Amino acid sequence: MGPNPIRYFAALAVLAAFLSSCGLKRHPYDNPITKDTQQPDKVLFDKAINDIEHSRYEIARLTLQTLLNTYDTSEYTAKAKLAIADSWYREGGARGLAQAEAEYKDFKLFYPAMEEAAEAQNKVCDIHYKQMETADRDPMHALRAQDECRALVQEYPNSKFAPIALQKLRDIQEVLGEGEFRVGTLYFKKASFPAAANRFRALTDQFPLYSKADEALWNMANAYHKMGDRFENYEAGAYAKLVREYPLSSYADDAKDKLKGMNRPVPEADPAAAARMKNDLENRTRASLPARVIGVFGQRPDVHSAAKSGSPTMAGLRPTTPASVPASAAGAESLSAEVSAQVVTDTSALDKNPDARLNPPGANSGAAAAATPQQTVNPADIPFASNHVVIKKQKKSKKNAKTQQQAAPAAPATPASGDAKPAATQPQP
Repeated sequence: MGPNPIRYFAALAVLAAFLSSCGLKRHPYDNPITKDTQQPDKVLFDKAINDIEHSRYEIARLTLQTLLNTYDTSEYTAKAKLAIADSWYREGGARGLAQAEAEYKDFKLFYPAMEEAAEAQNKVCDIHYKQMETADRDPMHALRAQDECRALVQEYPNSKFAPIALQKLRDIQEVLGEGEFRVGTLYFKKASFPAAANRFRALTDQFPLYSKADEALWNMANAYHKMGDRFENYEAGAYAKLVREYPLSSYADDAKDKLKGMNRPVPEADPAAAARMKNDLENRTRASLPARVIGVFGQRPDVHSAAKSGSPTMAGLRPTTPASVPASAAGAESLSAEVSAQVVTDTSALDKNPDARLNPPGANSGAAAAATPQQTVNPADIPFASNHVVIKKQKKSKKNAKTQQQAAPAAPATPASGDAKPAATQPQP
């Protein structure tokens, strides 16, 4: 009877994992220097790269730091600083990725004109993109990834990493849009229609490539409908935007019927929007069954429904004012919320002018100020701020007052002027 094949393959898997953990498995470096020379700085660089490829990151960083300290004018200085950042990136973990981000930003600061600067910015975007969580969790890494990928597109538009960053932006905004959609749906179910409509409006304005933007517009129109006739124009605007920008949506025909029932014009579909939506629907993929099962217990978001074309929004998510908030009152335009400051040249102003803290705002306003004369407060009467000392003194003073009250003899009752005086009791003979 031969050996059990299951045990055989299991032993091979354990051996491979052990060898990988010991650094014996080689992971090729992305940016090696192919120049064949035996210069001392080049020898140090090649040794460090070999250590990085075999997961000996601490040894590699020590070697690269030796290169930087010993050969400060070497032609491999920039490559060495980038390799240090790559070693932290490959090491991973919260500490490793944080160090990698700092090193990549440092590289960009010293070498902004090199081609590797765009690669460093792409790695910074990847650091937060890979840590991005699902829509129902903290969106910190999604927001940071959006900022870093947007910076890559804006700073290096001609880089080979720019199209990659654009697709990452679509994926990120799919996750952020899903978070806003869930919040708006929750408000709608709780019958908080102004808040729901405001969330859906912000979502559709700032994340138009979101896969459920058409459904968000439909829900927004329903929320405005439940808010009353006063918001009919907002409702009609949502239906019109749904018909114009999402003509292939399953809600488009119902939106047209709604507009006809409201006696509103039905807009024509935008051809560019129709072509983009058709391309996204044809290229939309779905995660496999094992991935969907594992995704329920994982923290990685599912971005298979993200758009594959179109320009993502280059502005961050901005809060909007609900339509139910009334407009400014008449004459409010003349008010200004700006605060001005000026330098006081008169050094005796603090000595001559009254202390503003002694007259709180509104204390002398209106008719009360005309009827009641202004009272001045002696600053010496204001107690200093304290924690427990004043409380103990107050308790002690209350105890002394109570003791004195008990010790004092009771005063005789004084009769009123109209009452008869009590007759003096004479001793009986």
